Amino acid sequence: MRLCCPHLEMGTVGAMPGLVLCRARPDAPRRTGDHMQRELVERAQSGDHEAFSVLVRTSYPRLHGVANLVLRDRDRAQDAVQDALVLAWRNIRALRDAEAWDAWLYRLTLRACNRAARKSRRRDVVELHVEPDRHPVVETDLARIVSDREVLAAALDRLPYDQRVVMVLHFHLDLPLTEAATILDIPVGTAKSRLHRGLAALRTTLGVEPEPERGSVRERPA
Repeated sequence: MRLCCPHLEMGTVGAMPGLVLCRARPDAPRRTGDHMQRELVERAQSGDHEAFSVLVRTSYPRLHGVANLVLRDRDRAQDAVQDALVLAWRNIRALRDAEAWDAWLYRLTLRACNRAARKSRRRDVVELHVEPDRHPVVETDLARIVSDREVLAAALDRLPYDQRVVMVLHFHLDLPLTEAATILDIPVGTAKSRLHRGLAALRTTLGVEPEPERGSVRERPA
């Protein structure tokens, strides 16, 4: 069976023997708006393989981009996305809100990334989720940090996994920390703390002087 994404092939999965997901109907739209995506999700929930194929085709580039930034390894990222898409097909009927498709896929993908990260190295840092955030996030100098994507990618390699994934969700996907925390199944305070430490590490690595704290946390709005 072939999922509708580049260089991604896999064997028979669940109740989909011999299914070729990359073959969408000729009249299937290449790009879908919110309404069309909801319709496709609902059709996939009813067992429409071709609808799921279209969803995979439109979602895969974003999912692989996020997984690659998080894992910093294209092969492991591809495997993680593959695992997430298989789980998505198996469990799509459990998705109560079709409009939550994107967030649900990101959650599945990042959980797959978590499993891949644990396989590659055991975590040696335990974080307390009940500790209140005492580190305001100052973003006035962030433009200097993210202006050079190649430099940023190299700097991200040096960050611990837990900090890197929050950075990717917040800045690469433009998600508010509340939504990033929901996807990662962690408290918002923990997400803020990881973001602060990640930004501090990036500033040190890239030689960016931090702006004076102004007593308030500035984050991307919902």
